[in-house]
Amino acid sequence: MLSTESAAVVRATIPAVAENLDTITARFYDTMLGENPELLDGLFNRGNQASGEQRKALAGSIASFATLLLDNPDERPDALLSRIAHKHVSLGITEDQYVIVHKYLFGAIAHVLGDAATPEVVAAWDEVYWLMAGALIALEARLYSDAGQTGRDVWRSWRVAGRTEQTPDAVTLTLEPEDDSPAPDFRPGQYVSVRVRMPDGVRQARQYSLTGWDGRQRRITVKRLRAGETPAGEVSTLLHDTAVPGETLMVSTPAGDVVLPDGEHPLVLVSAGIGCTPMVAMLHRLAEQQSTRRVLVLHADRSAEDHAHRDEIAALVEALPNAEAVNWYEQGEGGRKGLMDIGAVEVPEGAEVYLCGPLPFMRDVRTQFLDAGVPARLIRYEVFGPDLWLGA
Repeated sequence: MLSTESAAVVRATIPAVAENLDTITARFYDTMLGENPELLDGLFNRGNQASGEQRKALAGSIASFATLLLDNPDERPDALLSRIAHKHVSLGITEDQYVIVHKYLFGAIAHVLGDAATPEVVAAWDEVYWLMAGALIALEARLYSDAGQTGRDVWRSWRVAGRTEQTPDAVTLTLEPEDDSPAPDFRPGQYVSVRVRMPDGVRQARQYSLTGWDGRQRRITVKRLRAGETPAGEVSTLLHDTAVPGETLMVSTPAGDVVLPDGEHPLVLVSAGIGCTPMVAMLHRLAEQQSTRRVLVLHADRSAEDHAHRDEIAALVEALPNAEAVNWYEQGEGGRKGLMDIGAVEVPEGAEVYLCGPLPFMRDVRTQFLDAGVPARLIRYEVFGPDLWLGA
């Protein structure tokens, strides 16, 4: 809980801070990474740094957390914190790194706000930071403990045991630990980070959903991001070019809080493009359980040929007695024509909805579900990359 004195200062200054947050976070990353370039090695996504998405996500999380502290002082924003904590755990973020972030973030605040950054203002926002950091550190410590880890040992060597071409731009990799230790358990819907060394020597990590399992083996599916409105994905391109049977990848502990829920209530699994991957794992677990739950699987893609795991999903849906799949394709045959239209399907009463796909798609579809009467608390989403939807 924010102290009364700090709450008053934060409430008075949040408009000015929010107005300058993008500038503050830009200077924060520039100075921190400029003076500590080793942090780019395996921790920070330099593609998101170049596009500005990382600083927008950081600004959004700080502003959202501060607003929630003011509007709901007796409640902790667990949903906001959980998503960040799981991402941190997948990268091996440790408590000492919060001290480094604090140093450069508050240096940026003082520089950008100038004389407006009085000792009282800095102290109030310092309290906001450590409330957020303290909550994240505690959550991450619990997640590490549950996995039998410390945070400094999340990375293990995995061997590529198999490779399957899903589409021209999506490939499924079957992985197994290089040593004789068991593969870690995971919950369907979770992801792992894969860390690779780029041609210039810098290591980069990206997150990929686990799509299947068999004993000690785990599967991920990687979609190559081609150059277009954004630069080509350097990690996805490298994996497509080099991840062949026999190669070794560094893979992290499974993480992610958007997972298959227990119970018998209906489920609606909604995806676009490669966002289908967490849904594949959920369907595998439901089939394994011989579940009789009502399951509605909705997917949107450019065409049937671009739809990764299409046949696999169809077979899993066929194996579930109360499951149904509906596909929308912008081009070609094989499904409904055009963009996803929730009004064209019957949403089961009491259903919990899971979304994964590009952010504009999820925003649009979430609005459609809200308009259809689905409560916001029953709509969950997964974002890969910086979460620019925090607080929405």
